[in-house]
Amino acid sequence: MSDVYKLIEIVGTSTKSYEDATQNAITKASETLKAISWFQVVEQRGAVKDGKIAEFQVILKVGFKLVD
Repeated sequence: MSDVYKLIEIVGTSTKSYEDATQNAITKASETLKAISWFQVVEQRGAVKDGKIAEFQVILKVGFKLVD
């Protein structure tokens, strides 16, 4: 029997770093997706306020196994 995976796209944010934004996204997604196997950072971007970085944003593709 072969395994089947689903691919979704999520966005993580942080006021600290891209790494923190990525971890925040995976941590939150893991609360409801129990079989996350991998992720890919698709895009990094951010928000600027008053000439300073206000937020780091990452778009992730997340793959997880569909379980019985």
